[in-house]
Amino acid sequence: MVLALIRQEDMYGYIITNRIASAVPISISTMYPVLRRLQKAGLLDTYDKSYQGRNRRYYRITPAGEKALTTILGDWQEYKTSIDGILSPTGTAFLPGKESNNHDD
Repeated sequence: MVLALIRQEDMYGYIITNRIASAVPISISTMYPVLRRLQKAGLLDTYDKSYQGRNRRYYRITPAGEKALTTILGDWQEYKTSIDGILSPTGTAFLPGKESNNHDD
């Protein structure tokens, strides 16, 4: 979620936390270690920007972060398709890697 959010625009930690928290419960004390891990992995970069006499640390996605996000979104779509198939009213689940999902034999 963090990479997808930051891909939209550069943001500082407090805003990132608030936007993520609007979808899932998370605290600031949880978010900053996540941001540091993403930065150490080379998926995010940071820069400081002055705001009302104080510096804010902004996060931006790197090319490696863009690539990782593309992979994550593809994996998520496969997972979502599988779950949607299981939950569909017809009960005919599509499971990736299966040639036939018909279990009537």
